[in-house]
Amino acid sequence: MALTPQWLDELRARVTLSGVIGRTTRLIKAGHEWKACCPFHNEKSPSFTVNDVKGFYHCFGCGAHGDVIRWMTDQRGLSFMDAVKELAAEAGMEVPAPDPRAAQQAQVRDSLHDVMAAAQAWFVERLAAPEGERARAYLATRGFDAHTLQRFGFGFAPDGRQALKEALKEFPEAKLIEAGLRIAVDDKEPYDRFRGRLMLPIEDARGRVIAFGGRILDAKKTDAPKYLNSPDTPLFDKGRTLYNLHRAGPASRQTGRIVVVEGYMDVIALAAAGIADAVAPLGTALTERQIEMLWRLVETPVLCFDGDAAGQRAAMRAVTRALPLLRPAHSLRIVRLPTGMDPDDLIKRDGVRAMEALLASPQTLLDLLWEHEREATPLETPEDKAGLKARLMAHVETIQDPDIKALYRRDLMEKFSAFAFPRREERAWQPAARGGGNPRFGGKAPPPRSDPEQTGRLRRSVSGGARDALAAAVIAGLLRFPDEILRNGDALVQAQLADPRFDALVDAAENGEPLEMAALATILAGRGLAAPAPEEYASLRFGFLADEIPPEQARAELAQAIGLLVERPALEAALAAATARFEQDLSEGAYAEQQRLLKRKLEFDSRLRQMASARSAAPGGAA
Repeated sequence: MALTPQWLDELRARVTLSGVIGRTTRLIKAGHEWKACCPFHNEKSPSFTVNDVKGFYHCFGCGAHGDVIRWMTDQRGLSFMDAVKELAAEAGMEVPAPDPRAAQQAQVRDSLHDVMAAAQAWFVERLAAPEGERARAYLATRGFDAHTLQRFGFGFAPDGRQALKEALKEFPEAKLIEAGLRIAVDDKEPYDRFRGRLMLPIEDARGRVIAFGGRILDAKKTDAPKYLNSPDTPLFDKGRTLYNLHRAGPASRQTGRIVVVEGYMDVIALAAAGIADAVAPLGTALTERQIEMLWRLVETPVLCFDGDAAGQRAAMRAVTRALPLLRPAHSLRIVRLPTGMDPDDLIKRDGVRAMEALLASPQTLLDLLWEHEREATPLETPEDKAGLKARLMAHVETIQDPDIKALYRRDLMEKFSAFAFPRREERAWQPAARGGGNPRFGGKAPPPRSDPEQTGRLRRSVSGGARDALAAAVIAGLLRFPDEILRNGDALVQAQLADPRFDALVDAAENGEPLEMAALATILAGRGLAAPAPEEYASLRFGFLADEIPPEQARAELAQAIGLLVERPALEAALAAATARFEQDLSEGAYAEQQRLLKRKLEFDSRLRQMASARSAAPGGAA
C-alpha cells in the first residue's frame, strides 16, 4: 500500500506543527500564530511565522516555507520516509508497507534496532563499572567534559570473547551476528567483535543506533586496528552514513556551513569546543552518496583534513570523487591543517578561534587541484611541464557539467600558462668589460651599431596592420568553420590574443552555444563586436577564405594560420625585447640574439606570404 494523499493529510492533522518546531526553535505566541527568529537564516527581528490552523510555517525574510514533513526534512536533515515514520510514531499511526517483502525487511530492521539499543545501554554501563577504568582514564586525557561524554554516548567493551553474548541473552545469537556485534567464522564458536575498546555509537538521521566504532586502549597491542567499525548490516551502510549527521544537520541551519573531518574523534573534539556542525565518514574516503547528502544541507561543504600525507591523499580522493558530480553553485571547499596536527591538536595549542579562522577561509577545489598537481613531481623540463598540463586536463575531462568544465579548463590553463610561460624580465644595462672594444687592450670589437632607420622598420614590423589583418582573417575563417573553434580552443586561449572576438568565440563554443555562423555573429553583436569586414584582411588572400577551396583543405590551412597567429605574439615580443637590449648592450651575445630572432621573423613572414597567396595559386582561384 502506498502513502496516499489522504493518509499524509491525516498524519499532518494529528501532529501539532508548533509543538514539533518548538522543540528546537523558541516560539512566541502572536495572536492565532507563533513567531520566531528564522532558524534558516540569521536575523535579529522575528520574520518566521507558524500557523497551526493552516498547517504551514513561512519566513518573510528568506522565503522558507513548508509543512511539518518539510520541517523534518529541511531542518532535521531526515529523508522523506524517515520524517514520515518519526511523525507517524508520534501520532500513533502505522505507516503502510508498500509490499509484504518491504514489510518483512522493516520488521527485521526494527528487531535489529532493539538489539543495537540494548548493546549501547550495556556498553555505557560497562564504562561506569570498575572494568571501565582504562577507558575513563583515556577520556580524561582528551579533556572531554561529562556533558560531551553523555551526549555522544561513550561506552566500553570488556575484553571477554563471550561477554556481550552473556549480557544480551534475550536476543538470539543469529541477531547479534546479523547486527555485526558477533563474528562467526566457519565452524568455530562465534565471538564478540568489540573487545577491550572504548565504544562510540553510530546513529542514523533519526538518532537511532545503527553501528558502533571502537578505539583500542592497549597501545602495545599491534595485531589489531586502532579503530574498528561495525561491518555493513541491514541497518548500516558505511558509504551512505555520515557520523553525527543527526546533530550537525540542525546546527548547519544556523551556521550555513557543514564541516567534514576525518574521524569521529575529530567530530567530538570540535563539538566539545563549540563547533557543532561537523560530520565524518566512517573508515572510507568520502563517497559520491555522502557528497550528495552534504549538498542537501549546504551548497559548499568544508572538508577539513589533517596536515599529514594521509590527510592530503584523502583530500585528493574527495576532489576526484566530487569533480564528476559538480553542478552550478555546488562544490567543495578545503581546509588543510598545519602539518602533523588534527583539529583537537590545533584547538588545544591555539584555541577554538584559530580553528574558526581556518574554517572561515577555505581553499577552493580548483586551487587545491592546481597546487596538488603542480607539487606532485619536479617541473624542471618542458616534458615535466607538459605532463602537468596533461594531468590537469585529465581531471577537467571528468567534469560532466559543460559550463563548469569550460570554466575549469580556462582557469587551470591560465594558471598553467602563467607558470610555464612567465614574463621574462629585462636585463639591466651593464658597462662594457675592461678593455672596451679595442682588441689591443684585450677587448672584442663591438658588433655593428643598429641604425635608427633599421630599428624603426623592425618596430613597425612587429605591430600594426599585418598582425591585425592575420587575426581578422583567422576570425573570418572560424566563422566559416565554427567547429574549428573548439578544436583549436586551447591554443587560442594560451596565446592571450588582443582581439576580444577570439574570447567571445571560445566562450560561446565552450558554453555549448550553437556553432553556426549566424548564431556566432549574433553573439559577437551582443558583446558590441562585429564579424570582420573583407577589407580588414584584403591584403591576405588565404585559401580557407575562398569558396572554391575544398573544405578539408580549407580546414587544414585554417589550422596552419591559427598556428602562425599563436606563434607570432611570442616571436614579436622576443624580437622587440632583443632589439631593445641590443640598443643598450653592445655585447656580441645581444647582437647574436637579435640577429637569430630577426632571421626567425623573416622566415615567419615568408611562411605567411606563401599561405596568403594560396588562394591565387589554387586551381580555379581568382587572381
